[in-house]
Amino acid sequence: MFTQPYRPTAYPAGQATYPTTPLGGGYPQPTTGGMPPQVPSGSTMMPGGTVMPLPAQAYEQSYIENIFRLNLGKIGTFYMTYENNSEWNAKVFKGVLEAAGRDHIIISDPTTGVRTVMLMVNFDYATFDEPLVYQYPGVIGSPPPTRR
Repeated sequence: MFTQPYRPTAYPAGQATYPTTPLGGGYPQPTTGGMPPQVPSGSTMMPGGTVMPLPAQAYEQSYIENIFRLNLGKIGTFYMTYENNSEWNAKVFKGVLEAAGRDHIIISDPTTGVRTVMLMVNFDYATFDEPLVYQYPGVIGSPPPTRR
């Protein structure tokens, strides 16, 4: 049993900046109850633990689901490929774009009202007979930037 506080021999009394307990290990103790800090997706965490947030963006990132979400209600033709399908390998769907998620889109047939959910893993490309909204800086058809 120790009768005096533990100190590494490399740090004489009065000069140690480390905790004086053997369990401290000389490392800063977490202040968040042991949980790592929350880091927003895409942000950078610096070695000291500081989180560098992303700059504010006036536009959505150019992912296909975001482009589809900007164009809900428009009629499109969607070309899909289904590998290893004995009945049909490729199929074309035409309809009103009703919803778009990260992994799927929902279209409806304007004459019958039948809705079809299609997986993005099968998506090849789409065509539209009207201009598309595409919010990406410097692209014709993009709305002007909004002030916040």
